[in-house]
Amino acid sequence: MTDQRTLMAVHAHPDDEAIGTGGVLARYAAEGIRTVLVTCTNGELGDAPGSITPDKDEHDTSLVVATRLDELRASCKTLGVTHLELLGYHDSGMMGWPQNDLPNAFWNASVDDAAAKLTALFEQYEPDVVVTYDENGFYGHPDHIQANRITLAAARATGMPRKLYYTAVGKKRLGDMMRRMAEMLPEGSGMDFDPDDPPFGVDDETITTVVECSDYIEAKRASMAAHVSQGDNIPFLRFSDDVFAQAFGRESFVRVIDTTGAPVPEDDLFAGLR
Repeated sequence: MTDQRTLMAVHAHPDDEAIGTGGVLARYAAEGIRTVLVTCTNGELGDAPGSITPDKDEHDTSLVVATRLDELRASCKTLGVTHLELLGYHDSGMMGWPQNDLPNAFWNASVDDAAAKLTALFEQYEPDVVVTYDENGFYGHPDHIQANRITLAAARATGMPRKLYYTAVGKKRLGDMMRRMAEMLPEGSGMDFDPDDPPFGVDDETITTVVECSDYIEAKRASMAAHVSQGDNIPFLRFSDDVFAQAFGRESFVRVIDTTGAPVPEDDLFAGLR
């Protein structure tokens, strides 16, 4: 048992930590809170170096894994993450991809077995606060959905954490980002959504917690940039510094477990704990 407060983020792939929680990881690490990142898959179905997509014959998953884990470690160093834990599952790909059916894909893992691995990490680190995705994995990604399932199972098994949050982006903010991306990306880029009716995101009134991270915006951008092999899939890196700061200077969440009685809305994941 330690007196030091602990934040644990449970993410699906290398680079998710940077995009979804880079600000809070950097901020709380700088404040002396122990930060633990759990990455569930090795990211096999990301792009290989040279922007080689997973549908190409020359896509080498062993090279992808080595590259992406190196990038993940660089991102963690940038953010000041105290501990990185890898569950080691195979990337399942986007919903509907044939790789969803791989026997070693995270999507096909027994929730009980995968949750047992995460439960052991809960017991090791005793996190006060845990952050992961909502039941839809934010935008329907199977590995994100599975991360939600095993996190909730580990929470039930251990009675931890004191507070659990889902990452969340309000639809208004998401629409604003989509407008920015539409100005920079060509049609057919995969970002051709109606910004007035985003296909994912949450209703703004459901957000309980907004954490100011603007003092750590450079660390967040550097952590995204550390995932250089996935640059084609991180369009936010094309934002100018001021637009990036406007888009990512705050991170928002929905609180789903709380034993502290801290009132909402709140501006600190550790409200009621310090």
